[in-house]
Amino acid sequence: MSRSRAWAATAVLLTGLAGYFVMPPLASRGDDLTLPEERAERLRQELESLQPKGTYILIDTGANRLILKRGAEVLMEAVCSTGSRRTLVSGERRWTFETPRGVRQIRSKIRHPVWRRPDWAFLEEGKPLPRREGDRYMPGVLGDYALDIGGGYFIHGTLYTRLLGQNVTHGCIRLGDEDLEKLFRQAPVGAKVYVF
Repeated sequence: MSRSRAWAATAVLLTGLAGYFVMPPLASRGDDLTLPEERAERLRQELESLQPKGTYILIDTGANRLILKRGAEVLMEAVCSTGSRRTLVSGERRWTFETPRGVRQIRSKIRHPVWRRPDWAFLEEGKPLPRREGDRYMPGVLGDYALDIGGGYFIHGTLYTRLLGQNVTHGCIRLGDEDLEKLFRQAPVGAKVYVF
């Protein structure tokens, strides 16, 4: 596991506990005569060096929480919705609706995004695939803003705000309008997105 991924997996826990825990003595290697306090300080320094720099986003898919941070400072926290983990099968085609975990990056920011409905969106509703490409486009359903995090995944708005906090999406991360606008304004293109 890379250092960035290891940090993302522990960042939420460690950020809140950093000033409150006392490190137990580390197992001795036989030649390490360092005092426990010195070892604890070294460990704290190493953990601090692993912390992402600049502005970044943490997305906890289990708790459906999004946190925007700059270094150790929390800029905003929000309830979000992430992938449902359901699977749709149509003939030999199969889709599993998960929010991909790992380290991503904000690739671009879009005002007034338009959703291009993929095949699964029609099949899920029992509708035939459209003959005209123009029949796939739906303005207004993604909210006023979207942040592209690559691979066809976005952080965007939702018409279904009552479902925020639940695993109901097809993989994208949904936010309420007010939180989405704050995130859009504060998270720069290039910011890392740690999804766990």
